[in-house]
This record gives sequence, C-alpha cells and structure tokens, in this order.
Amino acid sequence: MLAKQSAQFKLGWSRFLDPHVDDRLIAEEGEYVLDEIRRHWVTRMWPGCQVVLGMIAFGIMPQLGHVWWIALTLGVVLGVRGFWRMHSEYMDRFVVTNLRVYRVNGVLDQRFASMPLSRVLDIAMQRPFWGQMFGYATFVFESAAQDQGLRVIHFVGAPDARLHLFQRVVISAGLTGRVQADVASGD
Repeated sequence: MLAKQSAQFKLGWSRFLDPHVDDRLIAEEGEYVLDEIRRHWVTRMWPGCQVVLGMIAFGIMPQLGHVWWIALTLGVVLGVRGFWRMHSEYMDRFVVTNLRVYRVNGVLDQRFASMPLSRVLDIAMQRPFWGQMFGYATFVFESAAQDQGLRVIHFVGAPDARLHLFQRVVISAGLTGRVQADVASGD
C-alpha cells in the first residue's frame, strides 16, 4: 500500500519535470508518435542571459558594501526568473502521431490541445529573418474548427523537414484520419 502511494507521489511530482507526452497516446487505437517537437534552443537564450546576469549580480555583492542586499535580491530574481522560463520552454511540446497532432505545455497548470489529422486543412510556414539565420519557423494550422490551442506553433526547429513530414502525414491521413506505418516512415 505504501509503495503504491509512493509511486503515485513520484508520478505526480514528475509531471512538473517532464510533460509525459506518451501518457496521452490512445494505445487502444494503435496510436504512436511520429515526431515530438521541442521548442528551438533560441527560446532559451534570453532566459540563459538572465541567469548569467543574476550570477554577475552575486559577484558584485562584496563591492557594494552595506547595500549588498540589492545585488542579492536582483541576483535571486533574475536567476529564478531565468531558470523558470527555461523550464517552461522545455515543457512545451508539440507531438505528431499517426492519428492526430497535439500540444502539451505549462509547468504548474498543464494545458493540452489536440486535433485529428483529418481536420487539418492547410499548414503554413513562416520564417522570419532570425528564423532563417538560426533554423526555426512558425507553423500555422488551418482547420475547419474554430481557433484552438493548435493554431500557431512558434519556434519549430528543422522547419523544412518538419513541414515535409506534416504534409506527408496530413495527405496520407485523408478522410480516414489514420496514417499507415509505411507512409509515415517514408518507405
């Protein structure tokens, strides 16, 4: 009994550290992941800079004399804010399966949005100047439904390969909404 409660406690806490995208698969329908997309590394640059600035604030504390607490406060705020933002970027996942596309994001309040492949009508890719320089893009999904949490996906790495995968999967899904394994693997 105690081991079962301990396992549930660990599972509950692990949700704050990893989004567990595999837990959301519909195993009874034979659903499997074709691609799990994490946000591009460029989204962690500014939070990383905040952490470095916080460390610099800690480093200048001895030179400030009796107002050392200002640098301490600034260092703690910048460090916590930077690490929190990096972790929330890590927790944001976009997943393409053989049946649907879905997105999981959030740390304390996890959000989940899903759309069957058969409802995806069009996929547009936008590559700003910096996206072309660093290799990321924004994908815009058009569907017959009204706006949902899957309309715009920002900072997708390897955009050309992912756009090709999306198009191949959506076209193969057709009206059935299901992708055959040989089509998804590119055979």
